[in-house]
Amino acid sequence: MIVTLSSCGLMGIDGYEVVVEVDISRGIPSFDVVGLPDAAVKESRERVRAAIKNTDLELPSRRITVNLAPADIKKEGA
Repeated sequence: MIVTLSSCGLMGIDGYEVVVEVDISRGIPSFDVVGLPDAAVKESRERVRAAIKNTDLELPSRRITVNLAPADIKKEGA
């Protein structure tokens, strides 16, 4: 299952589109974020897990992959 949504990022006062694609598939349960620098990936994973936990929802026991595009623009922050 692939879900795509549009979001935005800010670079200074300029905005740009960020396309978020989420795929939930069979496989070893994992949560991966691609399209971010290495250090930001770990931080993003933990933020998403904490946000889901605080809503009393559970991550499905499946392989979850989140892609943030365009990958050539540095994405950082909350």
